[in-house]
Amino acid sequence: MPDLFIGLMSGTSLDGVDGVLVDFSPDAPLVIEHASAPFPPDLRAELLALNTPGENELHRAALAGNGLMRVYADVVATLLRSARVAPGTVTAIGAHGQTVRHRPQEFDGTGYTLQLCQPALLAELSGIDVVADFRSRDVAAGGQGAPLAPFFHQGRFGRRGETVGVLNIGGISNLTLLRADGSMLGFDCGPGNSLMDAWCSLHTGQPYDDQGAWAASGRPVPALLEALRAEPYFAKAPPKSTGRDLFNKEWLRYKLLPFGSLAPEDVQATLAELTAAACAADVLRLQPGLRRLIVCGGGALNTHLMRRLRALLPDTGVNSSADDGLPPLQVEATAFAWLARRTVRREKLELESTTGARGARVLGCIYPA
Repeated sequence: MPDLFIGLMSGTSLDGVDGVLVDFSPDAPLVIEHASAPFPPDLRAELLALNTPGENELHRAALAGNGLMRVYADVVATLLRSARVAPGTVTAIGAHGQTVRHRPQEFDGTGYTLQLCQPALLAELSGIDVVADFRSRDVAAGGQGAPLAPFFHQGRFGRRGETVGVLNIGGISNLTLLRADGSMLGFDCGPGNSLMDAWCSLHTGQPYDDQGAWAASGRPVPALLEALRAEPYFAKAPPKSTGRDLFNKEWLRYKLLPFGSLAPEDVQATLAELTAAACAADVLRLQPGLRRLIVCGGGALNTHLMRRLRALLPDTGVNSSADDGLPPLQVEATAFAWLARRTVRREKLELESTTGARGARVLGCIYPA
């Protein structure tokens, strides 16, 4: 019998929602359908604004969460319609929600992480059980709450006797090192597409730099790159995680102040180099001699960024996750279908090596339809 789950992901890049319908009955998860939907412009603007304090933000966040669930529900309906599957045959939806604050372990050793999500509304709209709030139990147990996808990476891409890296480049980049002995390390490297997207939108009016063509037209500014790389986060040892709380437009504006007027395309080239260099430096520091790096997320579609990663890691084969049978824009959504299945089955995740939590925990909360 099919073992069906839906995974939904809307990441830091704020480019919309990716959804997958996954059958877990084969040996490897089988994606039956993939669907995506962009955010309506007003919802995207509000989600971005809610990353920083503002007037009446509790009310605005609640309404934005409702709007987000309606986009999620539309993606679920598209998946079911395309696959000709009834809601009752799907065990659960794994819904990550939209991160608007991520401040783990900053206040006397504790902190919080906040994802806008109204899982009860999504259950009502879809007629399917919803699993959500994956991060908070991890934070309660002393962890970072993120990244969580490495646990899926281990199950999907790990090979006993072979060391493999998985690099997800969404709004934030995160690296998973799947070692030959079966151990794993996962953490956020730093900015992925978020700073590049923000700069591109500001200067070209486009939401992102298609295939990195604009960045490729400029030249990195060495002094600016050095100033950006001086951010203390890059030198921190794992476990660590980050988000727009740190790497945002104000952070970039502050870093640019000493440099006066720079050509916008040169700044874009520098931001692309920052992402590539930070990820490559983590690979070289923590897994020198890595032979294979699998790249997923929107960054895998950025030709210029992939070219820079290959140049900075000349001894490593750097390839898209599509070459391993899972397209880059399906990996994160599939991860949350996988996480939802673990929650439903009450299966604990060994969190220490990735998030730093105190031992294994079951993550997520279930909202019945």
